[in-house]
Amino acid sequence: MIKNIVFDYGAVLVDWNPHYLYDPYFGDRAKADWFLGNICTLEWNTTLDGGRPFREACLEMAQKYPDYREPILMYETGWRKMVKGEIPGMYEVVKSLKSKGYSIYGLTNWSAETFPWVRETFPIFTLLDGMVVSGEEFLLKPSPEIYNLLLSRYGLKAEECIFIDDNPANVEGAKRVGMESIVFRGADTVLSDLEPYLSK
Repeated sequence: MIKNIVFDYGAVLVDWNPHYLYDPYFGDRAKADWFLGNICTLEWNTTLDGGRPFREACLEMAQKYPDYREPILMYETGWRKMVKGEIPGMYEVVKSLKSKGYSIYGLTNWSAETFPWVRETFPIFTLLDGMVVSGEEFLLKPSPEIYNLLLSRYGLKAEECIFIDDNPANVEGAKRVGMESIVFRGADTVLSDLEPYLSK
């Protein structure tokens, strides 16, 4: 029986996208695509989520690509412009689930440097009963250790939890530790996607 619902944050609760910063900077979507696909990549961003300091990572990358020093350093100084706001409708989704008696938790790959501002800025985080943030723990999804940390910290049983993430690899990681898990498709479908699991 599912008692606990665990949400990822980026692209699930919060609309984070580096293009919000770099499309206006480059004035060309294709140029921003190239920069984010070859220099400040998602793989590189994951090292920040794992606890690497922004300043150290940006300065190292700027030394490697001096022609792109300015936009690389913007990854730290302009970071807040990557966050557009809460995913529309998700506050209502989480509030509805809480009203039905489910406990709500968060499990995210996010930098410990930038997450405090996100948490303080967006009301959706006040609805959560607990959370684990990768950058604070030096652990990353989809490693089993971060899922197990969430379970042990809050005294949860894996079989009583369902995890929701937009990244299929992270969904599979949750399944490997015994949690039910689904891929997030949008605020308008998440309740119907959850229904088969919550009605058991």
